[in-house]
Amino acid sequence: MNDWSGEESLQQRLRAELPALPKAQQRVVTVLLADPGSRVNQTVESIAAQAEVSMPSVVRTCRRFGFDSVREFMLALAQDLALSPHHLHRNVSLSDEGPDVARKIIQGAISSLASLQRRLDTEVLDRVARRLVEASRVDAYSVGATSGFMAQELQARLFRLGIRAHAFSDPHQQLISASSLDAAGVAFVISHVGSMPFALEAARLARSRGATVVALTQPRTPLAQCADLCLAVSVPQDTTMRVGTEAYLAHLLVIEILMVRVAQALGPETLEKLRQFKRVLEQHGVDSSVYTGLY
Repeated sequence: MNDWSGEESLQQRLRAELPALPKAQQRVVTVLLADPGSRVNQTVESIAAQAEVSMPSVVRTCRRFGFDSVREFMLALAQDLALSPHHLHRNVSLSDEGPDVARKIIQGAISSLASLQRRLDTEVLDRVARRLVEASRVDAYSVGATSGFMAQELQARLFRLGIRAHAFSDPHQQLISASSLDAAGVAFVISHVGSMPFALEAARLARSRGATVVALTQPRTPLAQCADLCLAVSVPQDTTMRVGTEAYLAHLLVIEILMVRVAQALGPETLEKLRQFKRVLEQHGVDSSVYTGLY
């Protein structure tokens, strides 16, 4: 039977006891704390897979905190979430001092990125990299300010690597782009929410033209389901924004990893091109604090 008194929140207990837990149970608690709102509705099998432990390890973790079953534990966690005062950030309350705010937000981001490292499908990522190298054209579609920045970053990085690429945030331009792609082209759609109608329409149109559709989104979104290749990114939901800082960081890191793999696939001559670009920019006072001047 559960011996939890409720005087201290369950989430606080999980965080406090995390360092003393066995390794497998630490992984379970880390997964639970990364996104407790989603975990309360997941199966034991799903949580075990995300934590990369056995299902008995999940059961033992729940019992460690005084619950006879996983169901009982999840009910307590759901009640804890309902009473949570965290409206600024999932771990931060109005009464927290500056050092605590900084620590909680940074630790939350570290936890999310550690989860990304464990769950990122590098096989899919390499398939995307190869497809970008082979593409006649890569058109990046975005939804919203954060995804718009990501699309621009992707386009700029591909351009430096010598790959023909464009970035479109306007729905009309996305449809025009999609209608002009063919089997040699790639539509790279970036949307963390992954359910915006006009982005889905552009993705489906591009696919109907024979283009490869790559999605950078959360797993199991409508966008993920209509893509040929999905770079799945899952982070805890932000309390105030649809796309929070942790999603921003995760997307940026995925693009960074992808671009390095693309550069590796292109070969040594690409490194020389990048060095040349750097020299030119430095000579013209761009990306450099010293302007040597050419004229």
